[in-house]
Amino acid sequence: MKVLILGGAGMVGRKLAERLARDGRLGNAEITGLTLYDVVAPQKPAGAKFPVETLTGDLPAVGETDKLVASQPDVIFHLAAIVSGEAEQEFEKGYRINLQGTMNLLESIRTAYDGAPRKPRLVFTSSIAVFGAPFPEKIPDEFFTTPLTSYGTQKAIGELLIADYTRKGMLDGVGIRLPTICVRPGKPNKAASGFFSNIIREPLAGHEAVLPVSDDVMHWHASPRAAIGFLQHAATIDGARLGARRNLSMPGLAVTVGQQIEALRKVAGEKVVARIKRVPDPFVQEIVAGWPRNFETRRSIELGFKAETSFEEIIRVHIDDELGGKVA
Repeated sequence: MKVLILGGAGMVGRKLAERLARDGRLGNAEITGLTLYDVVAPQKPAGAKFPVETLTGDLPAVGETDKLVASQPDVIFHLAAIVSGEAEQEFEKGYRINLQGTMNLLESIRTAYDGAPRKPRLVFTSSIAVFGAPFPEKIPDEFFTTPLTSYGTQKAIGELLIADYTRKGMLDGVGIRLPTICVRPGKPNKAASGFFSNIIREPLAGHEAVLPVSDDVMHWHASPRAAIGFLQHAATIDGARLGARRNLSMPGLAVTVGQQIEALRKVAGEKVVARIKRVPDPFVQEIVAGWPRNFETRRSIELGFKAETSFEEIIRVHIDDELGGKVA
């Protein structure tokens, strides 16, 4: 099985590559080659027993996606995107990368696999930003998509395209709406949701963190470890079980910022919590106000997707996976 990861230099792409290298297989199939692609050079995962190729480039550039799928990979993970805050502030850039890049990829797949006996499984990372207020207490699987940000709109269009190309038999697509991934390792990015991780990651590492919203803001979370599990399961699930409904909201955990902080206090103590500094930011507050808060993800759970059941568990995943089990 040949695997292509678009967005292979990002946090999720890197962790996915590391997991594939460690396992040596995806589902029941042995991996025979892995290609990692991003705008900056991805790192090759250690210990891979199969060839790993790293490529850099501009995904929406003319001819770029043609080259990437010319070898007909069996599974394509499409993680490449600019994040929510950046897409909102840079309108043209957001549509060029998040939408045009996806459209180019789908067309390249249609051409490259024309007449091929087997179409590729395309796993598309969508977002809960495809939903817009007003919301019910819990957003059900049948809730309509009315995004209130450019990023959410771009992801919603991508979902429709993947469902249509799958319906036409041009590929075998699955779109997974990721919760906000928390706690993200590394440095803060331009995602408007970045503070959800910052207020946990930075204090645990001994640094001050800025909280731009109030404690009563509720959001939907899952850990990086859970996200990798989502991707692996989406790559191997029987398409017949999905039918025509190819886009799924992933399971997660709905907690308020205050509950996040309380979980941090229970896990790491008052000294760590004291490193959180409250600095209201109207731009972030406006974006977050239009985001969904809680979900009823019955369909994805029935299909075998799994996430954490407490925010303390999410924090401990970060401590174990990124901090060697220690808190500063």
